Amino acid sequence: MNTILRKSVLGIAGLAFTGGVFAGPVAAHAADTTIHAAKPVSVSVQGDKLIPHGVQGEQSRIDLNDEQTANVKAIIAATKKAGMDERAAVVSIATALQESKLENLGHLGDRNDHDSQGLFQQRPSSGWGTVEQITDPEYSTTAFLKGLKQVDGWQDMPLTKAAQTVQVSAYPDHYAQWEQQAADLVAEHWNK
Repeated sequence: MNTILRKSVLGIAGLAFTGGVFAGPVAAHAADTTIHAAKPVSVSVQGDKLIPHGVQGEQSRIDLNDEQTANVKAIIAATKKAGMDERAAVVSIATALQESKLENLGHLGDRNDHDSQGLFQQRPSSGWGTVEQITDPEYSTTAFLKGLKQVDGWQDMPLTKAAQTVQVSAYPDHYAQWEQQAADLVAEHWNK
């Protein structure tokens, strides 16, 4: 392929990719929380403050309802209040997407994982706080961020490793699938 044609194709692909990264999701359907598998992004966005390492593996995406969108906004507000940056919000939102699909879950009876509750599925018995505290989006986000701050070099880690170090999940690699949607949500709501 000649150089001019190759540069044109790469330039168009770059514009399309950049538009997708910064535009975020176009529409959300309130009642649909179906997980949509997306193909891995083949272009690495090294140096980008939202996804500095590029995404890892297949990406999932769900449509958010009003409650889930309000929880995204609460996570972003708590992140700003904690004096942390957009990348911390991406890690937090991706973690909450994996743990609860951004739903502030109370006790689920037999479907509960031990006594896990809230957006981050934190456990009172593990010292995360009381049930009232961990089901408060601001408190639970602040607690998660406090744990994240204690992870040396979290800013330079892949998202799934940073999240796993805080959460200690039985499924440590599952956080990675939500990185693109979390970045899109932060890009959409950070400056609102």
